[in-house]
Amino acid sequence: MASMTASNRLPLRLLALCLVLLAPMARADLLIDVTRGVTDAMPIAVVPFARAVPADGGLDVGAVVQHDLDSSGRFKSMERRDMLTQPVRARDVQVADWRAARNDYMVVGRVVAAVPNELTIEFELLNLLSGQVLLEQRVTTSPSTLRFAAHRVADLIYERLTGIRGAFSTRIAYVSVDGGAPNQRYQLLLADSDGENLRTILESPQPIMSPSWSADGEWLAYVSFENHASAVYVQRVRTGERRMVSARAGINGAPAFSPDGRKLALTLSGTSGNPDIYVLDLATQGLTRITEDPAIDTEAAWSADGRFLFFTSDRAGGPQVYRVAAQAGEQAKRLTFGVPYAARPRLSADGSQLALMMRDGSGYHIAVQDLSSGQLRVLTRGAQDESPSFAPNGAQIMYASRERGQGVLAAVSSDGQVSQRLKSDRGEVREPAWGPFPN
Repeated sequence: MASMTASNRLPLRLLALCLVLLAPMARADLLIDVTRGVTDAMPIAVVPFARAVPADGGLDVGAVVQHDLDSSGRFKSMERRDMLTQPVRARDVQVADWRAARNDYMVVGRVVAAVPNELTIEFELLNLLSGQVLLEQRVTTSPSTLRFAAHRVADLIYERLTGIRGAFSTRIAYVSVDGGAPNQRYQLLLADSDGENLRTILESPQPIMSPSWSADGEWLAYVSFENHASAVYVQRVRTGERRMVSARAGINGAPAFSPDGRKLALTLSGTSGNPDIYVLDLATQGLTRITEDPAIDTEAAWSADGRFLFFTSDRAGGPQVYRVAAQAGEQAKRLTFGVPYAARPRLSADGSQLALMMRDGSGYHIAVQDLSSGQLRVLTRGAQDESPSFAPNGAQIMYASRERGQGVLAAVSSDGQVSQRLKSDRGEVREPAWGPFPN
């Protein structure tokens, strides 16, 4: 089918260059609400951990662990008010009593301050059906990173009981906007996966969009219009160091780090105004054109081995997902069929699944496609679900949605069984990017 002209093309809803999709938003911590969990959630008791006062700064480590496990939708924790005792060591647990309270598993632990400026979380995971200690471990940290260490404890418990590496200690980046036009303030925000520890990476009166993580979690790439034209920046998360890497004529958009962090896939239009996929070498500024088609080619994502790029194109008359080798002169292969609209491809870390946004008669939804079989499975049923981003363990997909007219972030498990909403308490949030596992 002939490609559309620039003046009458069907717009790509998630085209990183379409500013009209950025509704007014407000900065606030995100609140997780599990809207659907698995029907056979594991009953678990997370007993309050013994404190290390005042070194722990008042943090309730057990509560963080319990919240993480509950938020996964795969566990159902016992209410603290129903606990008749609160042991902090496995040897003090009366297994029969806790089993009689219908718990299958139990976590006990304590925070120890044996060394100045150092804390250790010691914990044990018990199987109450067998009385066996499944996990006994210590996590050492500083007082300032105790919350992160608590997430690591939850990660270890989650992995031991599900066989899937936990991702509670990861971070998310997302975009928000305060106020209404013409007085909007755009923010690129960073938070823990549970919405805590909110941090502003960049604030501007001009649009910020399309955040993308480097594989080591050290850098974010994004598009900023702070000079009243699109430009791509990379910024070191820890120090705030930033540099502009592309401010070429026309469109500069949709950056995505290569797995080795040395390159960015970009959408560039040049003076012709036609968007194509390019690869930019960050060290040399060398530019390689990957696609050359009169269609809109955008939203590139890398395969885990760096050999391929997955992208959105309307070259068949409407947005669909394609794959192309990450080198010049290769022919692109169409991957999505049977739906009138498929866009914003994002790969799972193991390369087996492709998350994307698709449209049917009821709206825009998040779906996953098995790359070996080509089978497409719809995971969400909102009217405006977009911008999918895989968790680094592949177990969940975060995305942007709308609820009662308000922009929210949401998450769905890759099997579709668990759904969450991550609401801002004052406004709207968009464009989530789930970060990698911490080093």
